Amino acid sequence: MISIAASLAGCHPRTLRIYEEEGLLEPVRTHTNIRLYSDADLARVRCIRYLTQVRRVNLAGVKLLLRFRDADELLDQLAALQAEGDRDDEQDAEPAANF
Repeated sequence: MISIAASLAGCHPRTLRIYEEEGLLEPVRTHTNIRLYSDADLARVRCIRYLTQVRRVNLAGVKLLLRFRDADELLDQLAALQAEGDRDDEQDAEPAANF
């Protein structure tokens, strides 16, 4: 719930609503429209708060930085999948042992 999540993240519930309005955070909602925050959501909030309060980045800048981070993670995952595929191709290309 938003009040508990705000307490865990060290901010006001309105801050979480603002982050959601700005598209920085997308909590899951129940059928009764209650926001539910995951551990990943809370980590994202802490990251946003660090960038805004310590590094003095505005929310538009935070949005760009988070997109880059998300894109970087995606590229890392794609590279890992490509490497795995290359290893599978190498194993398929090895000649069978003569018995």
